[in-house]
Amino acid sequence: MAYLVKGGRNDWEAVIGLEVHAQIVSDAKLFSGAPTAFGAEPNTQVSLVDAAMPGMLPVVNRVCIEQAVRTGLGLNAKINLHSVFERKNYFYPDLPFGYQISQYQHPIVGEGVVTLDLPDGGVREIGIERLHMEQDAGKSLHDQDPKRTYVDLNRAGVALMEIVSKPDLRSPDEVGAYLRKLRSILRYLGTCDGNMEQGSLRCDVNVSVRPAGSDELRTRTEIKNVNSVRFAMQAVEFEAGRQVGVYDDGGEVDQETRLFDPSNGETRSMRSKEEAHDYRYFPDPDLLPVELTEEEVDRIRAGLPELPDAKKRRFIDEYGISAEDAGVLVAERETAVFFEEVAGGRDPKLAANWVIHELFAVLNKEGKGIAEAPVSPEDLGKLVGLIADGTISGRIAKDVFEIMIDDGGDPAAIVEEKGLVQITDTGAIEAEVDKVIAGNPGQVREYRDGNQKVVGWFVGQVMKATGGKANPKMVNDLLRQKLG
Repeated sequence: MAYLVKGGRNDWEAVIGLEVHAQIVSDAKLFSGAPTAFGAEPNTQVSLVDAAMPGMLPVVNRVCIEQAVRTGLGLNAKINLHSVFERKNYFYPDLPFGYQISQYQHPIVGEGVVTLDLPDGGVREIGIERLHMEQDAGKSLHDQDPKRTYVDLNRAGVALMEIVSKPDLRSPDEVGAYLRKLRSILRYLGTCDGNMEQGSLRCDVNVSVRPAGSDELRTRTEIKNVNSVRFAMQAVEFEAGRQVGVYDDGGEVDQETRLFDPSNGETRSMRSKEEAHDYRYFPDPDLLPVELTEEEVDRIRAGLPELPDAKKRRFIDEYGISAEDAGVLVAERETAVFFEEVAGGRDPKLAANWVIHELFAVLNKEGKGIAEAPVSPEDLGKLVGLIADGTISGRIAKDVFEIMIDDGGDPAAIVEEKGLVQITDTGAIEAEVDKVIAGNPGQVREYRDGNQKVVGWFVGQVMKATGGKANPKMVNDLLRQKLG
């Protein structure tokens, strides 16, 4: 269903594009050898180049170039063999040069696509306009002193990829899906860690609205430096509603830059929106154009990992799991690896169920990621195997799982030590079924009068009598047979 913004007289459609700034995984900055580790003391990771000392010249970090190409290939985008670094001129205290080295007319990566999985099982393709490289600015600190602003240049010169989407997004949900999918691709590629809390992934959100059914592009606003998926979605919802209100009141939307205030979920005006000519771009005279060869690009392409979309298709085809479950399992590379270890040589659907429902429930409750899982994939796989071969029931498996989480241990050893092996002896189960039927004539009459649900009550009584060890399917079959 289309996302429509209700207006006073008619419905409106949101038109959204994102500019995602992704910090490149590299031990050194884009144009200097200064380190890039997060959390260092202020101004301890600054070279003479980063500080714009006179006579210091930038030198391109080849690793960053390869990471940008790798990302472009992962986005099914055109790699430009010729690209140029340009100076984007503006003044700000945390920008020592008085300009930012970026790319404008000749970016390293051209058009590509990101495929979104929709809740109804369909897909939607979001166009990528370009990917260009640029250096980050430093950081102004306004909360260190009541009268002064301090500047930390640790981030100055850190390599960024700006990934610009086409205005193809239409709703807050699509914005969330796009950011999550893009972050997943970057993490699979190893080109950005995607950590929005640490600032290594952030986005500018461009929003405009138009009457539903129209194809015009109206004046847009840009919401700067949004650092979480949830905030990006909230910003779109508020800003689209605000613009509709302006039009309904007979006004015009101003082209401007706005900030999102997460404390009240609103955007507020920051400054008028700059145009490209305001920055006076021109090629940086200190840097040669970046020239790549097809052979270099092919070498990088050959080293790409299996990406989320391909992995999802393989999981569906190879393991026979649903598209929904496959989508959950491939969202993070570590989760996909964990699942494949659990499923190795076992029932893959059962393995997927235990990873997605039982393990994820524990991780979500404790606020942990898959890397911090309290059980290893090897041990969880063994537990799945014990269920599949009938050694224990699914109900007993949950008790074993709790023990594994709290105390660790091999599931087979726990089952043996606690005497939890499933009862599959027909004679033993039949004896308990006979006892329950003989002791509850009222429920027998109820079943024979047509209340099929009573079988569940009988199953519960037999399971209780056997300490939960009886094979549930055998119990069910025997009950239906004997109850007639």
